[in-house]
Amino acid sequence: MQIARVIGMVTSTVKVPDLKGVTLLVIQPVNTLYESLGTPIVAADRFGAGVGEYVFYSTSKEGAMNLPIPTACADAGIAGIIDSIAIVKES
Repeated sequence: MQIARVIGMVTSTVKVPDLKGVTLLVIQPVNTLYESLGTPIVAADRFGAGVGEYVFYSTSKEGAMNLPIPTACADAGIAGIIDSIAIVKES
């Protein structure tokens, strides 16, 4: 899984039936310091994440596994909303 910040939403009135009722979000992958990595992607969300929130997500086949229809045609899917991240540094 990877971390991303939700930066927008996708409105789609016509889409494959497997994605009916599924929210599509634009997410920006980030590292553990919340710095942007690469380009934004579209991810399916069933948890209700909002713009500005941090999420963890999966890609490929695993990206659709938490959707109502796990074989849906989704390349990325939100797996949860992040409350906080704590990195423990060794001394």
